Order: sequence, then C-alpha cells, then structure tokens
Amino acid sequence: MAMASIGKNRSMVRRHKWSFSFPQRAKSERQIELASPPGYSSSLGQVHVEASKETDASLIVKKSWDIALAPLKQVPMNLFIMYMAGNSISIFPIMMVGMLFLRPVKALITIQSTFKLIEGSQAFFQKVVYLFGNLVSLAVALYKCSSMGLLPTHASDWLDFVEPQQRMEFTGGGFFRN
Repeated sequence: MAMASIGKNRSMVRRHKWSFSFPQRAKSERQIELASPPGYSSSLGQVHVEASKETDASLIVKKSWDIALAPLKQVPMNLFIMYMAGNSISIFPIMMVGMLFLRPVKALITIQSTFKLIEGSQAFFQKVVYLFGNLVSLAVALYKCSSMGLLPTHASDWLDFVEPQQRMEFTGGGFFRN
C-alpha cells in the first residue's frame, strides 16, 4: 500500500504546473538564437579585465597586510584578557597563559606556509611585521608568567643550597584587630 502512494506522489510531481521541460539543443543552435543585449559592447569587456587586474593586485597587497598585522591586532585583546585573568595560580589563568604561549609558537612554526600567502612589492616588510607581532605576543606571555611568579628569576629557584628570598613585608585583608 505504501508503494502505491509513493508511485502516485512521483506522478504528481512530474505533472506539477510549475515544472519546465528544457529540450536538449546543440550549442550552435543556442548561440544563433540569442542576440547581444542592448548596450553590450565586446570592447568594454576587455577594459574591465584590465581594470580588474589592477584591482586584484591592490587586493592582494591589502590581504597580505591583513595577514601581517593580525598578530599585532591581537595584542590589546590579549593584554585585556590577561588583566582580567589575574595573577593567582589557578586553572583559568594557567589556561589563558598557555594559550597565550601556544598561538604565537604555532604561528612561528608554520611561518613558511603563512609567508606563501604574502605577495606583492611590500612582502619583506609584511613578513617583518608578522614576525614582530608574534614576538610581541610571546613577550606579553613571558611578562604574565613573570607577574604570576612562574618564571625562575632568583638563584634559589635553580639551586638547592641557596636560601629563598625572605619577604620584608606581609599584607593581608580582613578584619581590623586591636
């Protein structure tokens, strides 16, 4: 019974009033039938091709600069995120610092494939800007690690026989005591 209803639906689809039937014709017959539209000139198409080549060159340079400036555009957002993460040693700030390290390192590892995308007369400067932006991102990550106390900056961090640095002051929040 289901097969009969499927057969009925197929025949109804074929007879739909909005369906069209395009007979197969040879290409030569189609070209003969169609005339050029009003205002069409074949010479205007050639001028458009030359203008599009100039536009393509400027678009390639613009896209190359976008690729080169991408790491520098990320630095202010990274600074804000690191400020919001705080200096405590917990999972969220550690993950944020890890990602802050991984992105520029991955970009520096895949630098050859990125430089294949950069073309144009200013390619050398664009490559230098791209490299500088990734190094700035790494510097931000190192500063954040230093402010969190994750970098070994004292001799006691490296050597067992050197005493750790003693704190001169202690502060704490809470209630006022007499």
